[in-house]
Amino acid sequence: MTNISLRRLSGKLPKGRSRVLVLVVGFMVLAVYAALPAFAVHDLSFQLDGDVSASTTTTVGGNTQSLDWDSLFTSAGANVDPLPTGFTTAAFDRDFLTNANGSFNTNDPTTYATGSKDTLPITPGWQCNFDHNTNSKIDIMNAYSGAFTAPNNDEILYFALERNSNAGDGNVGFWFLQDAVGCQSPGGSTAFTGNHVDGDLLIVSAFTNGGSVSTIDVYRWDGGANGSLNPNPVAHGVDCKSTGPNDTACATVNGPTNGTGGTITTPWLTANKVDGTGHSLRTSEFFEGGLNLTKAGLGGKCFNVFIGDTRSSQSLTATLFDFARGVLGECKVSLVTTPSLTTTSIASSDPITDLANLHGTTSTGADGPKPTGKVSFFLCGPGVTSCPSGGTAVTGNPVTLGDCTPDAAGHSCATSGNVRSLVTAGGIGTYCFRAVYDPGSDPNYQGKGTSFDGSSECFTVTGTASMTTAQDWLPNDTATLTGDANLNGTLTFTLYHSADCTGTPVSGQSYTVTVTNAASGSSFSTSNATFVVHDATEGDYSWKVSYNDNVLTDPADRCEKTNVTIVDS
Repeated sequence: MTNISLRRLSGKLPKGRSRVLVLVVGFMVLAVYAALPAFAVHDLSFQLDGDVSASTTTTVGGNTQSLDWDSLFTSAGANVDPLPTGFTTAAFDRDFLTNANGSFNTNDPTTYATGSKDTLPITPGWQCNFDHNTNSKIDIMNAYSGAFTAPNNDEILYFALERNSNAGDGNVGFWFLQDAVGCQSPGGSTAFTGNHVDGDLLIVSAFTNGGSVSTIDVYRWDGGANGSLNPNPVAHGVDCKSTGPNDTACATVNGPTNGTGGTITTPWLTANKVDGTGHSLRTSEFFEGGLNLTKAGLGGKCFNVFIGDTRSSQSLTATLFDFARGVLGECKVSLVTTPSLTTTSIASSDPITDLANLHGTTSTGADGPKPTGKVSFFLCGPGVTSCPSGGTAVTGNPVTLGDCTPDAAGHSCATSGNVRSLVTAGGIGTYCFRAVYDPGSDPNYQGKGTSFDGSSECFTVTGTASMTTAQDWLPNDTATLTGDANLNGTLTFTLYHSADCTGTPVSGQSYTVTVTNAASGSSFSTSNATFVVHDATEGDYSWKVSYNDNVLTDPADRCEKTNVTIVDS
């Protein structure tokens, strides 16, 4: 511990910094570690005791372990929901077939083809076969794994497999891979899909048929798809039942020393050569182990696939036999879409785009590898509050992900095309974007492509109100007659589009009123309700009024002028 701490610290010091400072900081680190509880891989809450059943009596390192594999998986091999506290993901793979009557079937479509080696790249390099009579000693029944985050944030990987026979000593391996590596043969040799990624891990272990593990070693793949397996172990361990505190890796098998007499039971279906299909495994047919990634300096990766195998030896060039593949899916990705405008006018020409920001995270929630792939954008609206499906495809789809501005660890961004033309055609209202992520060949986020509903990433398009005015007038006139006696006669009103009652009268605007025995001072009016004076007909108007009395002297005709001017201000 001291040497590791000093090496890491001294590597960060600027040139010329005193060695004394290195030692002082080193002692500080030791003091911090001394204050923290010991998190050995085998004495946390998970039992590495050589069986699959949780008990309340397993105590290691002063801590009582309360979880085992049956805490993670149901009897059908499905994940318990929710997983126990600390477990971020788990996966179970059944790797054997049964006949119609439930008996064991020796066919297996996932065995390694001759020539496959751990030291080779995956594509090309690894191949699988469909075997019709798999040797029971090397035949895997089930394999499973889980990712755990300890209270001090250490990242732990647990792994296990069951084999059909305990004849002879056993050698097993576990690959933890970041790409979506896999292979299933329809018959004959078939190439694996997927590739290595820098930081992939191979764990190999050997154990005896008497029920003890001799060694467990961890190797790291350096470089990309065509890199190489580092032949120097990055972590080493022994049997979990005999290792002391603060171990980085350990493994164990079911044996007489685990208090079960060797045979263990499983809640899920398994099989062995002696008992056939059922729920029991004999001595050394069950193997399990754990690796503290953080203590080994291997944390911060997203292991999406595990492949457990049986092999001829612990050698890195060993012949590989059977394998079982499970999908851990450790890497997570979230996406936020942000429109360039939250409010805009229908008459504006400002571009409207959508920014998709994808954030990749590891199982601990830390920044993961930057997502790669493409994003397609869709626009829903107007008159919506979200865009869970459908929508109009935005011009320019799909958009390749790149660095964000500003650049940020674990984040990748893509910007949609301009949707102004869609908005202009759609009119005013609320619109929402939807982004669909396609990881393509990204090894870290296989199976994580999905449609992200931008329910809170919407924008509103408003319109500009306009108004015109038109003053409409209905011309009418009133005449008051006075006389020395009762009035009897004819009163005539005629409207002219002139200032002096000359020219041609306005059509239909002549009114005749018969006056009978009217008292002096009586008033009479026109009844125009149809002829309207508005903008187009404004100007001078005049009413000519004539009265012809049957007895009294007639008054002179009158001409009343009106000028109609309509002003819009």
